[in-house]
Amino acid sequence: MKEKPILPLLLSMAAPMVLSMLVNSLYNIIDSIFVAKISEDAMTALSLVYPVQNLINSIAVGFGIGINVRIAFCLGANAREKADHAASQGMFLSIVHGMILCVLGFVFMPFFLKIFTDDPKLISLGLNYSNIVLIFSAVITLEVAFEKYFQAMGMMVISMISMTGGCILNIILDPILIFGAGPVPAFGIRGAAWATGIGQCFTLALYLFFYIKKKLPVKIHIGKIRPDLITCKKLYGVGIPATLNMALPSVLISCLNGILAAISQSGVIILGIYYKLQTFLYLPANGMIQGMRPLMGYNFGAGQKERVIKIYRVALGIAAFIMAVGTALCVFIPNVFIEMFTSNPATVTAGSSALHIICAGFLVSSVSVVSSGALEALGKGTASLLVSLLRFILLIIPIAFLLSRFFGTSGVWHAFWITEFITAAASCLIFQKTIQKTR
Repeated sequence: MKEKPILPLLLSMAAPMVLSMLVNSLYNIIDSIFVAKISEDAMTALSLVYPVQNLINSIAVGFGIGINVRIAFCLGANAREKADHAASQGMFLSIVHGMILCVLGFVFMPFFLKIFTDDPKLISLGLNYSNIVLIFSAVITLEVAFEKYFQAMGMMVISMISMTGGCILNIILDPILIFGAGPVPAFGIRGAAWATGIGQCFTLALYLFFYIKKKLPVKIHIGKIRPDLITCKKLYGVGIPATLNMALPSVLISCLNGILAAISQSGVIILGIYYKLQTFLYLPANGMIQGMRPLMGYNFGAGQKERVIKIYRVALGIAAFIMAVGTALCVFIPNVFIEMFTSNPATVTAGSSALHIICAGFLVSSVSVVSSGALEALGKGTASLLVSLLRFILLIIPIAFLLSRFFGTSGVWHAFWITEFITAAASCLIFQKTIQKTR
Protein backbone atom coordinates (compact mmCIF):
# COMPACT_ATOMS: atom_id res chain seq x y z
CA MET A 1 0.00 0.00 0.00
CA LYS A 2 2.79 2.45 0.90
CA GLU A 3 5.73 1.24 -1.16
CA LYS A 4 4.74 -0.24 -4.54
CA PRO A 5 4.80 1.99 -7.67
CA ILE A 6 1.44 3.69 -7.91
CA LEU A 7 0.32 2.81 -11.45
CA PRO A 8 0.75 -0.98 -11.23
CA LEU A 9 -0.58 -0.97 -7.66
CA LEU A 10 -3.67 1.02 -8.62
CA LEU A 11 -4.28 -1.15 -11.68
CA SER A 12 -3.94 -4.33 -9.63
CA MET A 13 -6.46 -2.97 -7.13
CA ALA A 14 -8.81 -1.51 -9.74
CA ALA A 15 -8.73 -4.19 -12.47
CA PRO A 16 -10.88 -6.74 -10.60
CA MET A 17 -13.36 -4.00 -9.71
CA VAL A 18 -13.46 -2.66 -13.28
CA LEU A 19 -14.17 -6.17 -14.53
CA SER A 20 -16.94 -6.74 -12.00
CA MET A 21 -18.39 -3.29 -12.72
CA LEU A 22 -18.43 -4.09 -16.43
CA VAL A 23 -20.21 -7.37 -15.78
CA ASN A 24 -22.66 -5.54 -13.52
CA SER A 25 -23.26 -2.95 -16.25
CA LEU A 26 -23.78 -5.73 -18.76
CA TYR A 27 -26.34 -7.33 -16.47
CA ASN A 28 -28.24 -4.02 -16.16
CA ILE A 29 -28.32 -3.60 -19.91
CA ILE A 30 -29.32 -7.21 -20.62
CA ASP A 31 -32.00 -6.98 -17.95
CA SER A 32 -33.43 -3.91 -19.72
CA ILE A 33 -33.16 -5.57 -23.15
CA PHE A 34 -35.23 -8.54 -21.98
CA VAL A 35 -37.80 -6.26 -20.32
CA ALA A 36 -37.99 -4.15 -23.50
CA LYS A 37 -38.96 -7.32 -25.40
CA ILE A 38 -42.07 -7.59 -23.23
CA SER A 39 -43.34 -4.18 -24.36
CA GLU A 40 -42.36 -0.52 -24.53
CA ASP A 41 -44.71 0.04 -21.57
CA ALA A 42 -42.66 -2.44 -19.52
CA MET A 43 -39.48 -0.53 -20.41
CA THR A 44 -41.15 2.74 -19.40
CA ALA A 45 -42.24 1.22 -16.07
CA LEU A 46 -38.69 0.02 -15.45
CA SER A 47 -37.41 3.55 -16.15
CA LEU A 48 -39.87 5.01 -13.64
CA VAL A 49 -38.89 2.50 -10.93
CA TYR A 50 -35.15 2.91 -11.58
CA PRO A 51 -34.72 6.02 -9.36
CA VAL A 52 -36.04 4.11 -6.34
CA GLN A 53 -33.80 1.11 -7.09
CA ASN A 54 -30.90 3.49 -7.45
CA LEU A 55 -31.80 5.16 -4.15
CA ILE A 56 -31.65 1.83 -2.28
CA ASN A 57 -28.31 0.99 -3.89
CA SER A 58 -27.09 4.51 -3.14
CA ILE A 59 -27.83 4.21 0.56
CA ALA A 60 -26.16 0.79 0.64
CA VAL A 61 -23.07 1.93 -1.28
CA GLY A 62 -22.84 5.28 0.51
CA PHE A 63 -22.80 3.73 3.97
CA GLY A 64 -20.51 0.98 2.62
CA ILE A 65 -18.05 3.69 1.61
CA GLY A 66 -18.14 4.93 5.20
CA ILE A 67 -17.22 1.40 6.35
CA ASN A 68 -14.53 1.13 3.67
CA VAL A 69 -12.85 4.44 4.47
CA ARG A 70 -12.89 3.85 8.22
CA ILE A 71 -11.39 0.35 7.98
CA ALA A 72 -8.71 1.46 5.51
CA PHE A 73 -7.75 4.45 7.68
CA CYS A 74 -7.54 2.28 10.82
CA LEU A 75 -5.38 -0.29 9.03
CA GLY A 76 -3.04 2.47 7.80
CA ALA A 77 -2.80 3.80 11.34
CA ASN A 78 -2.26 0.22 12.65
CA ALA A 79 -5.42 0.40 14.82
CA ARG A 80 -6.81 -3.12 14.27
CA GLU A 81 -9.31 -3.11 17.13
CA LYS A 82 -10.94 0.07 15.85
CA ALA A 83 -11.13 -1.53 12.41
CA ASP A 84 -12.98 -4.50 13.97
CA HIS A 85 -15.43 -2.10 15.62
CA ALA A 86 -16.07 -0.34 12.30
CA ALA A 87 -16.68 -3.62 10.45
CA SER A 88 -18.95 -5.11 13.14
CA GLN A 89 -21.11 -2.05 13.64
CA GLY A 90 -21.17 -1.34 9.91
CA MET A 91 -22.64 -4.77 9.13
CA PHE A 92 -25.30 -4.49 11.82
CA LEU A 93 -26.37 -1.01 10.76
CA SER A 94 -26.49 -2.08 7.10
CA ILE A 95 -29.08 -4.75 7.94
CA VAL A 96 -31.13 -2.15 9.84
CA HIS A 97 -30.98 0.21 6.86
CA GLY A 98 -32.21 -2.52 4.52
CA MET A 99 -35.20 -3.38 6.69
CA ILE A 100 -36.23 0.28 6.96
CA LEU A 101 -35.90 0.78 3.19
CA CYS A 102 -38.07 -2.27 2.50
CA VAL A 103 -40.93 -0.98 4.66
CA LEU A 104 -40.72 2.59 3.32
CA GLY A 105 -40.59 1.32 -0.25
CA PHE A 106 -43.79 -0.70 0.11
CA VAL A 107 -45.59 2.28 1.63
CA PHE A 108 -44.51 5.03 -0.74
CA MET A 109 -43.95 3.35 -4.14
CA PRO A 110 -47.59 3.69 -5.35
CA PHE A 111 -47.55 7.43 -4.60
CA PHE A 112 -44.13 7.80 -6.27
CA LEU A 113 -45.29 6.22 -9.54
CA LYS A 114 -48.45 8.35 -9.64
CA ILE A 115 -46.28 11.48 -9.68
CA PHE A 116 -45.11 10.61 -13.19
CA THR A 117 -48.05 8.80 -14.77
CA ASP A 118 -51.78 8.25 -14.36
CA ASP A 119 -51.75 5.24 -16.70
CA PRO A 120 -53.00 2.30 -14.58
CA LYS A 121 -51.12 -0.19 -16.76
CA LEU A 122 -47.77 1.54 -16.18
CA ILE A 123 -48.45 1.82 -12.44
CA SER A 124 -49.36 -1.88 -12.27
CA LEU A 125 -46.22 -2.92 -14.15
CA GLY A 126 -44.08 -0.69 -11.92
CA LEU A 127 -45.55 -2.15 -8.73
CA ASN A 128 -45.24 -5.73 -10.01
CA TYR A 129 -41.51 -5.13 -10.46
CA SER A 130 -40.76 -2.94 -7.44
CA ASN A 131 -42.65 -4.98 -4.83
CA ILE A 132 -40.40 -7.97 -5.51
CA VAL A 133 -37.19 -5.94 -5.67
CA LEU A 134 -37.97 -4.31 -2.31
CA ILE A 135 -38.14 -7.70 -0.58
CA PHE A 136 -34.38 -8.03 -1.09
CA SER A 137 -33.46 -4.59 0.34
CA ALA A 138 -31.65 -6.00 3.40
CA VAL A 139 -29.79 -8.45 1.17
CA ILE A 140 -28.59 -5.54 -0.97
CA THR A 141 -27.40 -3.42 1.96
CA LEU A 142 -25.56 -6.33 3.62
CA GLU A 143 -24.07 -7.52 0.32
CA VAL A 144 -22.66 -4.06 -0.41
CA ALA A 145 -21.32 -3.74 3.15
CA PHE A 146 -19.34 -6.96 2.63
CA GLU A 147 -18.13 -5.68 -0.74
CA LYS A 148 -16.66 -2.53 0.84
CA TYR A 149 -15.34 -4.53 3.79
CA PHE A 150 -13.24 -6.79 1.55
CA GLN A 151 -12.14 -3.87 -0.63
CA ALA A 152 -10.88 -1.96 2.43
CA MET A 153 -8.43 -4.80 3.04
CA GLY A 154 -7.29 -4.79 -0.60
CA MET A 155 -9.12 -8.06 -1.41
CA MET A 156 -10.54 -6.89 -4.72
CA VAL A 157 -10.56 -10.35 -6.32
CA ILE A 158 -13.05 -11.59 -3.72
CA SER A 159 -15.36 -8.69 -4.55
CA MET A 160 -14.92 -9.40 -8.26
CA ILE A 161 -15.76 -13.10 -7.92
CA SER A 162 -18.79 -12.47 -5.69
CA MET A 163 -20.26 -9.64 -7.75
CA THR A 164 -19.61 -11.37 -11.06
CA GLY A 165 -21.14 -14.62 -9.81
CA GLY A 166 -24.38 -12.89 -8.86
CA CYS A 167 -24.55 -10.96 -12.14
CA ILE A 168 -23.98 -14.05 -14.28
CA LEU A 169 -26.69 -15.97 -12.41
CA ASN A 170 -29.01 -13.00 -12.93
CA ILE A 171 -28.32 -12.96 -16.67
CA ILE A 172 -29.02 -16.70 -16.91
CA LEU A 173 -32.27 -16.43 -14.96
CA ASP A 174 -33.63 -13.36 -16.80
CA PRO A 175 -34.92 -15.07 -19.98
CA ILE A 176 -36.03 -18.17 -18.07
CA LEU A 177 -38.15 -16.28 -15.52
CA ILE A 178 -39.37 -13.53 -17.88
CA PHE A 179 -40.43 -15.68 -20.85
CA GLY A 180 -40.64 -19.11 -19.23
CA ALA A 181 -38.77 -22.33 -20.03
CA GLY A 182 -39.92 -25.94 -19.59
CA PRO A 183 -41.82 -26.23 -16.30
CA VAL A 184 -41.03 -22.62 -15.37
CA PRO A 185 -43.95 -20.31 -16.30
CA ALA A 186 -43.48 -16.86 -17.85
CA PHE A 187 -43.52 -14.24 -15.07
CA GLY A 188 -43.03 -11.21 -17.34
CA ILE A 189 -41.62 -8.14 -15.61
CA ARG A 190 -41.90 -9.91 -12.24
CA GLY A 191 -39.46 -12.52 -13.57
CA ALA A 192 -36.85 -9.79 -14.09
CA ALA A 193 -37.29 -8.72 -10.46
CA TRP A 194 -36.97 -12.28 -9.13
CA ALA A 195 -33.85 -12.85 -11.23
CA THR A 196 -32.32 -9.71 -9.75
CA GLY A 197 -33.12 -10.72 -6.17
CA ILE A 198 -31.84 -14.28 -6.56
CA GLY A 199 -28.60 -13.00 -8.09
CA GLN A 200 -28.11 -10.65 -5.13
CA CYS A 201 -28.67 -13.50 -2.66
CA PHE A 202 -26.05 -15.56 -4.46
CA THR A 203 -23.54 -12.70 -4.25
CA LEU A 204 -24.12 -12.39 -0.50
CA ALA A 205 -23.71 -16.15 -0.09
CA LEU A 206 -20.32 -15.98 -1.84
CA TYR A 207 -19.16 -13.16 0.46
CA LEU A 208 -20.15 -15.18 3.52
CA PHE A 209 -18.30 -18.21 2.13
CA PHE A 210 -15.09 -16.21 1.68
CA TYR A 211 -15.47 -14.61 5.11
CA ILE A 212 -15.65 -18.06 6.75
CA LYS A 213 -12.79 -19.57 4.69
CA LYS A 214 -10.30 -16.68 4.66
CA LYS A 215 -7.96 -15.54 7.43
CA LEU A 216 -8.74 -11.84 7.57
CA PRO A 217 -6.95 -8.98 9.35
CA VAL A 218 -10.31 -7.41 10.27
CA LYS A 219 -13.03 -9.54 11.86
CA ILE A 220 -16.71 -9.09 12.63
CA HIS A 221 -17.54 -9.73 16.31
CA ILE A 222 -21.05 -10.10 17.72
CA GLY A 223 -19.88 -8.41 20.91
CA LYS A 224 -18.84 -5.30 18.96
CA ILE A 225 -21.99 -4.76 16.87
CA ARG A 226 -23.60 -2.52 19.47
CA PRO A 227 -23.23 1.00 18.04
CA ASP A 228 -21.02 3.43 19.94
CA LEU A 229 -21.01 7.17 19.38
CA ILE A 230 -17.40 7.54 18.19
CA THR A 231 -17.54 4.76 15.59
CA CYS A 232 -20.98 5.81 14.37
CA LYS A 233 -19.79 9.40 13.89
CA LYS A 234 -16.91 8.14 11.76
CA LEU A 235 -19.12 5.81 9.72
CA TYR A 236 -21.96 8.25 9.15
CA GLY A 237 -19.60 11.23 8.79
CA VAL A 238 -18.48 9.74 5.47
CA GLY A 239 -21.48 7.47 4.87
CA ILE A 240 -24.22 10.12 4.88
CA PRO A 241 -22.52 12.47 2.38
CA ALA A 242 -21.52 9.45 0.27
CA THR A 243 -25.12 8.20 0.35
CA LEU A 244 -26.36 11.60 -0.74
CA ASN A 245 -23.74 11.57 -3.49
CA MET A 246 -25.05 8.24 -4.73
CA ALA A 247 -28.71 9.18 -4.28
CA LEU A 248 -28.50 12.48 -6.15
CA PRO A 249 -28.71 10.80 -9.60
CA SER A 250 -32.07 9.34 -8.52
CA VAL A 251 -33.32 12.83 -7.68
CA LEU A 252 -31.93 14.10 -10.98
CA ILE A 253 -33.61 11.36 -13.03
CA SER A 254 -36.94 12.00 -11.30
CA CYS A 255 -36.70 15.75 -11.96
CA LEU A 256 -35.66 15.26 -15.58
CA ASN A 257 -38.47 12.73 -16.06
CA GLY A 258 -40.86 15.42 -14.88
CA ILE A 259 -39.41 17.98 -17.31
CA LEU A 260 -39.39 15.54 -20.23
CA ALA A 261 -42.85 14.09 -19.54
CA ALA A 262 -44.33 17.55 -20.12
CA ILE A 263 -42.68 17.66 -23.56
CA SER A 264 -42.53 14.11 -24.93
CA GLN A 265 -43.06 10.57 -23.61
CA SER A 266 -40.23 9.40 -25.87
CA GLY A 267 -37.89 11.73 -23.95
CA VAL A 268 -38.59 9.74 -20.76
CA ILE A 269 -37.79 6.49 -22.60
CA ILE A 270 -34.56 7.95 -24.05
CA LEU A 271 -33.46 9.20 -20.62
CA GLY A 272 -34.05 5.73 -19.18
CA ILE A 273 -32.04 4.17 -22.01
CA TYR A 274 -29.24 6.70 -21.56
CA TYR A 275 -28.88 5.95 -17.86
CA LYS A 276 -28.64 2.25 -18.61
CA LEU A 277 -25.90 3.00 -21.15
CA GLN A 278 -24.01 5.52 -19.04
CA THR A 279 -23.93 2.95 -16.25
CA PHE A 280 -21.89 0.78 -18.60
CA LEU A 281 -19.50 3.71 -19.14
CA TYR A 282 -19.23 5.18 -15.65
CA LEU A 283 -19.11 1.95 -13.65
CA PRO A 284 -15.65 1.01 -15.00
CA ALA A 285 -14.48 4.45 -13.87
CA ASN A 286 -16.18 3.89 -10.52
CA GLY A 287 -14.51 0.48 -10.32
CA MET A 288 -11.18 2.24 -10.67
CA ILE A 289 -12.21 4.69 -7.93
CA GLN A 290 -13.08 1.76 -5.68
CA GLY A 291 -9.52 0.56 -6.19
CA MET A 292 -8.21 4.05 -5.50
CA ARG A 293 -10.24 4.69 -2.35
CA PRO A 294 -8.58 2.18 0.04
CA LEU A 295 -5.14 3.13 -1.31
CA MET A 296 -5.74 6.80 -0.60
CA GLY A 297 -7.37 6.09 2.77
CA TYR A 298 -4.54 3.80 3.87
CA ASN A 299 -1.80 6.25 2.84
CA PHE A 300 -3.69 9.18 4.33
CA GLY A 301 -3.95 7.27 7.63
CA ALA A 302 -0.22 6.53 7.42
CA GLY A 303 0.60 10.22 6.84
CA GLN A 304 1.79 9.76 3.22
CA LYS A 305 0.26 12.98 1.82
CA GLU A 306 2.44 13.29 -1.31
CA ARG A 307 1.63 9.72 -2.27
CA VAL A 308 -2.07 10.52 -1.90
CA ILE A 309 -1.74 13.29 -4.50
CA LYS A 310 0.12 11.00 -6.90
CA ILE A 311 -2.59 8.35 -6.59
CA TYR A 312 -5.17 11.01 -7.45
CA ARG A 313 -3.32 12.07 -10.60
CA VAL A 314 -2.86 8.51 -11.86
CA ALA A 315 -6.52 7.71 -11.21
CA LEU A 316 -7.56 10.83 -13.11
CA GLY A 317 -5.55 9.74 -16.14
CA ILE A 318 -7.18 6.30 -16.16
CA ALA A 319 -10.68 7.77 -15.80
CA ALA A 320 -10.04 10.21 -18.65
CA PHE A 321 -9.05 7.32 -20.93
CA ILE A 322 -12.26 5.42 -20.09
CA MET A 323 -14.37 8.50 -20.80
CA ALA A 324 -12.58 9.15 -24.09
CA VAL A 325 -13.48 5.64 -25.27
CA GLY A 326 -17.11 6.20 -24.27
CA THR A 327 -17.19 9.50 -26.15
CA ALA A 328 -15.89 7.87 -29.34
CA LEU A 329 -18.52 5.11 -29.18
CA CYS A 330 -21.37 7.58 -28.71
CA VAL A 331 -20.12 9.77 -31.56
CA PHE A 332 -19.67 7.03 -34.15
CA ILE A 333 -22.23 4.29 -33.32
CA PRO A 334 -24.97 5.76 -31.09
CA ASN A 335 -27.77 4.03 -33.02
CA VAL A 336 -26.31 0.61 -32.22
CA PHE A 337 -26.81 1.21 -28.51
CA ILE A 338 -30.30 2.71 -28.80
CA GLU A 339 -31.51 -0.15 -31.01
CA MET A 340 -30.73 -2.59 -28.18
CA PHE A 341 -33.69 -1.16 -26.26
CA THR A 342 -36.24 -0.17 -28.92
CA SER A 343 -37.12 -0.85 -32.56
CA ASN A 344 -39.14 2.35 -32.92
CA PRO A 345 -37.35 4.32 -35.72
CA ALA A 346 -38.34 7.70 -34.26
CA THR A 347 -37.00 6.76 -30.82
CA VAL A 348 -33.76 5.42 -32.33
CA THR A 349 -33.20 8.66 -34.26
CA ALA A 350 -34.00 10.89 -31.28
CA GLY A 351 -31.92 8.73 -28.93
CA SER A 352 -28.90 8.82 -31.24
CA SER A 353 -29.13 12.60 -31.40
CA ALA A 354 -29.32 12.75 -27.58
CA LEU A 355 -26.17 10.64 -27.19
CA HIS A 356 -24.32 12.87 -29.66
CA ILE A 357 -25.07 15.89 -27.48
CA ILE A 358 -24.63 14.39 -24.01
CA CYS A 359 -21.26 12.72 -24.75
CA ALA A 360 -19.62 16.15 -25.20
CA GLY A 361 -19.26 16.23 -21.41
CA PHE A 362 -17.94 12.69 -20.84
CA LEU A 363 -14.22 13.42 -20.92
CA VAL A 364 -14.26 16.45 -18.64
CA SER A 365 -16.59 14.66 -16.19
CA SER A 366 -13.64 12.44 -15.18
CA VAL A 367 -12.31 15.38 -13.13
CA SER A 368 -15.39 15.66 -10.91
CA VAL A 369 -15.87 11.87 -10.67
CA VAL A 370 -12.31 11.25 -9.45
CA SER A 371 -12.27 14.33 -7.21
CA SER A 372 -15.48 13.26 -5.48
CA GLY A 373 -14.10 9.74 -4.85
CA ALA A 374 -10.77 11.11 -3.62
CA LEU A 375 -12.46 13.47 -1.17
CA GLU A 376 -14.44 10.54 0.26
CA ALA A 377 -11.20 8.56 0.64
CA LEU A 378 -9.78 11.41 2.72
CA GLY A 379 -12.85 11.38 4.96
CA LYS A 380 -14.00 14.74 3.54
CA GLY A 381 -17.59 13.69 2.90
CA THR A 382 -19.04 17.20 2.94
CA ALA A 383 -16.62 18.46 0.28
CA SER A 384 -17.40 15.42 -1.88
CA LEU A 385 -21.11 16.07 -1.45
CA LEU A 386 -20.67 19.66 -2.62
CA VAL A 387 -19.14 18.42 -5.90
CA SER A 388 -22.04 16.03 -6.43
CA LEU A 389 -24.65 18.67 -5.56
CA LEU A 390 -23.23 20.90 -8.27
CA ARG A 391 -23.19 18.05 -10.78
CA PHE A 392 -26.59 16.49 -10.11
CA ILE A 393 -28.83 19.18 -8.61
CA LEU A 394 -27.73 22.80 -8.37
CA LEU A 395 -26.67 23.24 -12.00
CA ILE A 396 -28.19 20.65 -14.30
CA ILE A 397 -31.83 20.82 -13.16
CA PRO A 398 -32.30 24.60 -13.56
CA ILE A 399 -30.24 24.58 -16.78
CA ALA A 400 -32.29 21.69 -18.19
CA PHE A 401 -35.57 23.36 -17.24
CA LEU A 402 -34.54 26.69 -18.77
CA LEU A 403 -33.16 25.23 -22.01
CA SER A 404 -36.18 22.94 -22.42
CA ARG A 405 -38.38 26.03 -22.60
CA PHE A 406 -36.52 27.16 -25.70
CA PHE A 407 -35.18 23.98 -27.35
CA GLY A 408 -37.48 21.20 -26.15
CA THR A 409 -35.93 17.82 -25.35
CA SER A 410 -32.59 18.75 -26.97
CA GLY A 411 -32.25 21.52 -24.39
CA VAL A 412 -32.30 18.89 -21.63
CA TRP A 413 -29.52 16.94 -23.38
CA HIS A 414 -27.37 20.10 -23.75
CA ALA A 415 -27.69 20.71 -20.00
CA PHE A 416 -25.58 17.58 -19.36
CA TRP A 417 -22.33 18.75 -20.99
CA ILE A 418 -22.72 22.37 -19.84
CA THR A 419 -23.00 21.14 -16.25
CA GLU A 420 -19.97 18.83 -16.57
CA PHE A 421 -17.66 21.66 -17.67
CA ILE A 422 -18.71 23.97 -14.83
CA THR A 423 -18.52 21.18 -12.21
CA ALA A 424 -15.06 20.04 -13.38
CA ALA A 425 -13.64 23.52 -12.75
CA ALA A 426 -15.29 23.73 -9.34
CA SER A 427 -14.17 20.25 -8.26
CA CYS A 428 -10.53 21.07 -9.07
CA LEU A 429 -10.65 24.06 -6.76
CA ILE A 430 -12.40 22.13 -3.97
CA PHE A 431 -9.89 19.25 -4.09
CA GLN A 432 -6.87 21.57 -4.12
CA LYS A 433 -8.14 23.57 -1.14
CA THR A 434 -8.94 20.39 0.79
CA ILE A 435 -5.44 18.97 0.18
CA GLN A 436 -3.83 22.25 1.25
CA LYS A 437 -5.76 22.19 4.54
CA THR A 438 -4.63 18.64 5.34
CA ARG A 439 -0.92 19.45 4.92
